[in-house]
Amino acid sequence: MDYGICNLSIVPLRAEASDASEMVTQVLYGEHFKILETRKKWSRIRLAFDAYEGWIDNKQFLNITEEDYSNFEEIPSKLSSDLVDFVTVSENQLFSICVGSSVSASEYLNHQFEGRFVSAMLSKEHLIETALLYLNTPYLWGGKSPFGIDCSGFTQMVYKLNGYKLKRDASEQATQGEALSFIEESEPGDLAFFDNEEGKITHVGIIMSDNYIIHAHGKVRIDRLDHSGIFSYEMRQHTHKLRVIKRII
Repeated sequence: MDYGICNLSIVPLRAEASDASEMVTQVLYGEHFKILETRKKWSRIRLAFDAYEGWIDNKQFLNITEEDYSNFEEIPSKLSSDLVDFVTVSENQLFSICVGSSVSASEYLNHQFEGRFVSAMLSKEHLIETALLYLNTPYLWGGKSPFGIDCSGFTQMVYKLNGYKLKRDASEQATQGEALSFIEESEPGDLAFFDNEEGKITHVGIIMSDNYIIHAHGKVRIDRLDHSGIFSYEMRQHTHKLRVIKRII
């Protein structure tokens, strides 16, 4: 088994070994992973954080040893907490990283990071504060950065920045936590899931107080939540059909 780490800001992880293939998620600076298969230009990897798999360009990561991988699993996580920050590389060159990057890897990569970070498990009350950092971020399928994010990437990153693990896709996240029977039982920070006409869960958002929800739909936005689903005042209609509410924390 081979291992790797992302030494660049934001790297696409693709469904197939091609630049033209769908981006299924992103690998942020400092994330480490197992390499499942290696080809001339591409490698299929499994991310350590959420076990998500996909293809990464061989020029966009560094190989590490099994010992390094194990060490990254054991050291306390440090995630950059500002929307955009910088690390200093060789010859005093800077490059940008985004919120949620694993800056605990910067020393290993011989980079210098002097910004703010979070490393502790925070209380549930911090989830909405973190979610609001992403407000108006444009929707991007497979994205998980403040430059573009999808619905489940948004919920995963908000929870990750507060010290909690969510799986990557909405349908996977819906298998976590405790189901609630009514909206009235929900608390800010709980997750609401929505399905399509075939009954497949395709969307997720974070419940706020007073029957509001923050979610990624076109952009990260705040809409109303009722027993039918999400109601958009901008569109004057329901945009998503409620399936289940889950309490993760």
